[in-house]
Amino acid sequence: MPLFYIPDDELIFPPLSGADPDGLLAIGGDLSTERLLLAYRSGIFPWYSRKPILWWAPDPRFVLFPKEIRVSHSMRQVLRKGDFNITINTDFAGVINNCRTIPREGQDGTWITRDMMEAYLRLHKEGHALSVECWQDDQLVGGLYGVKLGRCFFGESMFAKVTNASKAAFITFVEQYQDALEIIDCQVHTHHLASLGARFISRVSFVDLVQRHAL
Repeated sequence: MPLFYIPDDELIFPPLSGADPDGLLAIGGDLSTERLLLAYRSGIFPWYSRKPILWWAPDPRFVLFPKEIRVSHSMRQVLRKGDFNITINTDFAGVINNCRTIPREGQDGTWITRDMMEAYLRLHKEGHALSVECWQDDQLVGGLYGVKLGRCFFGESMFAKVTNASKAAFITFVEQYQDALEIIDCQVHTHHLASLGARFISRVSFVDLVQRHAL
């Protein structure tokens, strides 16, 4: 089945049923705020390393329901020690730049292009994206960022320079926002997030939740 091509001048996406088995739905378009917000509210996200832009809607979808978060005894001890200071929206640019530049095991390069970084910085300035920072001795050692629409948070990326830094940021964020969030989109499976309670749900169920709660 040929992929749907999105013209730059049309704010549209095809039906999610047109995605291929890996979840690739469409190519093209741009990273304007309007298109990104439409994408997230439709259950779609961009993920590519070079243009054209690739748009994804995998089935099933990997998500975390905040009240289902699992925190191990050892991680509770780490948090109680107080070695980390967790903040929200203190250094969005620092978080996304670290996510973009820190090497990852098994990956050659990064999918956060310069255009992607600029697009999410715009989303942040317009109040649609937030960051969570993990500090140790006044140094930024971990964190994550994503898009928050209504009661939905769409996680984009996280990083850690020291052991447990990104976990500490994520757990603290989830526990602080438990009553404010219905669902956290983790997009695709990772063992890291699975250990914290993330699980698969169908794309239909995911889109239904998003359409009801991403206001």
